[in-house]
Amino acid sequence: MIVYHGSDHIIETPVYNGSKRTNDYGYGFYTTESLELAKEWACSNNTDGFANCYEADLDGLRILNLNSPEYNILNWLAVLTKYRTYWQNGSVAEQAKEYLQKYFFVDPTEYDVIIGYRADDSYFSFAQDFVAGTISLAKLSEAMRLGKLGEQIVFKSRESFKRLRFIDAKPANTAIYYEMKISRDIDARRAYRNTKHSPDNIHDLFILDIMREEMKNGDPRLR
Repeated sequence: MIVYHGSDHIIETPVYNGSKRTNDYGYGFYTTESLELAKEWACSNNTDGFANCYEADLDGLRILNLNSPEYNILNWLAVLTKYRTYWQNGSVAEQAKEYLQKYFFVDPTEYDVIIGYRADDSYFSFAQDFVAGTISLAKLSEAMRLGKLGEQIVFKSRESFKRLRFIDAKPANTAIYYEMKISRDIDARRAYRNTKHSPDNIHDLFILDIMREEMKNGDPRLR
């Protein structure tokens, strides 16, 4: 497959464990199949950048696809609560993080490659609202569809890094792609506000319901 990594510089040889541990899935090399998204991420600091292009051979690698039918959004969220910082404080949020990690966490260190959503700033704030108990699971799921996040393909193991072959680097103009990133964020937040203020259904599940009912991975109520 062809994947892209957005950066402010050209990366011909990705460095193993060269990223931040506080990224969505911990250490890893974060890529996407979308050239346009990679260019947005390359210009996230309002500077010109590059969408580094690689050919990736995933054959035989251990792949965790958090967007596959066997998982649900709480599995993704449990991984996020493990690695991302700056979560809201408070008794509900703290208990929710512990519960998610106990019953829904899938250890990404067991895999070579992780596939899942990317938590841009707007989507991270939506996830925070759910963990704090202020929005339902249905509204969180709806929010994650608002901005067409796209999938991240994260190379985690040394073996997976060996499967990346640099092809070239495509320039990303910040005058175009930073504005596109900001516009995407604004649109997502606007749509989220509308969703957040819409009436809840009596059957909607909140994090407190999930904890009180002791729901675990595979529970049909979470689909």
